[in-house]
Amino acid sequence: MSSPWNSGRSPRQIAHSIAHSRREFLRATTGAALALSTTRAGAAVVPTRKVVVVTFGGGARDQETFMPEGQENIPLLLSELIPQATFFTQVVNRGILGHYVATASLATGAYETFNNFAAVAPSNPTVFEYFRKDLKRPASDAWVIAPSNGFNRIGESEHRSYGVGLGARVVLPKRLLGSALSPRDALLYDHLLRDNYETPLYAPDIGGDSMQLHELAEILKLSVSDFSAHAQSLASPDELSVYIARRLMQQLAPSMIWITLHDIDVAHSGAFSLYIDGIRRSDRLCATLWRTIQSEPEYAGKTNLFILPDFGRDSDEDPGGNGFQHHRTGDALSRTTWMLALGPGIRQNVVVDRPVQSVDLVPTLGALLGFASPYSQGKALTEVL
Repeated sequence: MSSPWNSGRSPRQIAHSIAHSRREFLRATTGAALALSTTRAGAAVVPTRKVVVVTFGGGARDQETFMPEGQENIPLLLSELIPQATFFTQVVNRGILGHYVATASLATGAYETFNNFAAVAPSNPTVFEYFRKDLKRPASDAWVIAPSNGFNRIGESEHRSYGVGLGARVVLPKRLLGSALSPRDALLYDHLLRDNYETPLYAPDIGGDSMQLHELAEILKLSVSDFSAHAQSLASPDELSVYIARRLMQQLAPSMIWITLHDIDVAHSGAFSLYIDGIRRSDRLCATLWRTIQSEPEYAGKTNLFILPDFGRDSDEDPGGNGFQHHRTGDALSRTTWMLALGPGIRQNVVVDRPVQSVDLVPTLGALLGFASPYSQGKALTEVL
């Protein structure tokens, strides 16, 4: 399909066109109003505010989502979430377009520059360290549920002023499931255990503060056999991640949960139908998380949800890319994504059209929860404060 944004224009013009297209589509679909001012009276006072962040390891193009031909793939995003949210149409990632390094940049608020396939911790302090150090929160109050073993170091940085002992607890659902199964039984769960779609042979060393199976089972009040039995009923790794997130919410009610979904990244396999399935599943799981927030007494009325991709994907027309399959070009379509924010104190059914950066997330969370993020390169988004 011909891209409506490629006409020899500059990256800034293309990004603006993407934002304009998303805005007009949402206005027609949901009646969303354009935010004409970035000035707010100040963050709403919400007692014991909590936050849940959902990122996507592998974005979805507008052709398969916000354009008219793609809207059938995101029915819940359009009908249930966006009408309750402030939606940012132009979120630009100026960093490296690899999933671990890009997600680490989202979590630090600074563009990390390490090798995407290196088993290293972020250089800059993470949002979890800022949160725990400034607010003196225990380790049980910040959690990351990560899609693959390559994310095991994302919970805390190598920064000398933060680092060891101040990060989030990291849950690697695929690793937990793999350790619960015999080699023979593991064959039955191959669809849940595949670790990396972009580089299937990549097998990083495991380290960092990642959760062990029996420790997590005790925390979640869930036996290893029950965990394995439930996993067998699930269709994808992302469903397993959301299942663990919901159990954490019910058992511990942490103030900060970060979930990275990864099913969309099956696009690297070249199977368009699986890519579409990943989009539709992500749409459903995001709605499931929001409904869970509303139904859990410890979260209802005091939790903000942020949803955003780490970056986009290539266009069909760029000779340097592979269309929906990859994100190799680094062009405006690969870098320009979106974000929605909803919950108490955030305006509903509002569209923000100005360009913002993905690294703006961390200082925004800091402004909401009351902690500083001195090493972040971003700026707090005033539209949600």
